[in-house]
Amino acid sequence: MNDSTNRRTMLKSSLALSAAAIAIHGESLVAAPLAETQSSEDHSGRVILFQGDSITDAGRDRNRHAANDPAALGKGYPMLVAGDLLRDHPSSGLQIHNRGISGNKVPDLDSRWDEDCIALKPDVLSILIGVNDLWHKLNGKYDGTVQTYYDGFTALLERTQTALPKTRIVICEPFVLRCGAVNDAWFPEFEDRRAMAERVANEFKLDFVPFQKMFDEAIQNTEPSYWAGDGVHPTLAGHALMANKWREVTGL
Repeated sequence: MNDSTNRRTMLKSSLALSAAAIAIHGESLVAAPLAETQSSEDHSGRVILFQGDSITDAGRDRNRHAANDPAALGKGYPMLVAGDLLRDHPSSGLQIHNRGISGNKVPDLDSRWDEDCIALKPDVLSILIGVNDLWHKLNGKYDGTVQTYYDGFTALLERTQTALPKTRIVICEPFVLRCGAVNDAWFPEFEDRRAMAERVANEFKLDFVPFQKMFDEAIQNTEPSYWAGDGVHPTLAGHALMANKWREVTGL
């Protein structure tokens, strides 16, 4: 038997084994359908919206607004989540948007909420906000308190649920790592604000993505700067960790 014949024989055997495996285990090879965000309504596509500050913004082009546009999604966890979902669900008609804006605090979200959230009518809305509410205060640019953060966040969610009663809302935990710009002056007030985000999620019975806990576990074996160079903005590795945790919690 020459080499060419031998290769053809091996290829046929390999294809036969693959076909048998599919016949026996076919169900396990089929991707699970995207989790339903609304019950029985007919949708042309599921709209997923990421909202927040620079961590969510991640350098996106704010002049581009089309769904699923890589430039509009930025270079962070929303882009990584979007890539995974679009790969896994090519026939679901997903429309994924990023409207995070660098420097935003809760009042900033409130001022642009009609245009950048309500008008998009998301089926899934993910919100990560809170680090600037303290960082800007430390820099003397803002005087909001922990109570201000809680009250503003609560009002924003009430407004959202009134306008979009069927939207699934995901609250992401604000986080910092002790390196770079983050020093002792951040604490304990940052912990109080972080706890308020979790309190809001619990009170509204919303999904909660524990980013701080996730990073606290990650730095047990790795320097904090590996995950967020300045203690606030994630590295590529940090964004990837966030994307995985977000999908794990939401089940999407």
